[in-house]
Amino acid sequence: MLRLSKKTDYALIALTFIASSEKAASAREIAERHDVPLELMAKVLQRLVQRGVLRSQQGIHGGYQLSRRADTVSVAEIVEIIDGPLQLTVCGTTDERCVQFSKCNIKDPLHRIRDRIIGALMECTIAELAAGHHEEAVAIPISTGGIAVAGRRPARST
Repeated sequence: MLRLSKKTDYALIALTFIASSEKAASAREIAERHDVPLELMAKVLQRLVQRGVLRSQQGIHGGYQLSRRADTVSVAEIVEIIDGPLQLTVCGTTDERCVQFSKCNIKDPLHRIRDRIIGALMECTIAELAAGHHEEAVAIPISTGGIAVAGRRPARST
């Protein structure tokens, strides 16, 4: 199952909060508001500062602010900053340690699926999360008889 890590969850929570805030937000304020361990929130925020997504300011009116517009920060960028490149399988594109790598018939289709997921995450921005904007999801039948929600419907033109 594809799952974001807790650190990525916390990063997205923090960025959404900061994007919605009129002023700089402290790690303590974010952590308390969202019931997140302060130490972990502080580490996540520092990582985002190191990678240039946030800027921090010391002092009485200090805290964290976005270093660029929220509509230019994608969820894919945050996932990669916190967790590294998105992988669906243990093998990468040239993982020779896998005995099936040279004869594997699903690695290419799985890489295409990964690319689609990354594309969807690249389209979704922090501004969209902060606005609470959700487009209508598309239900796709899956082979086990269940329904999976995948992607969004294209916006209807008027």
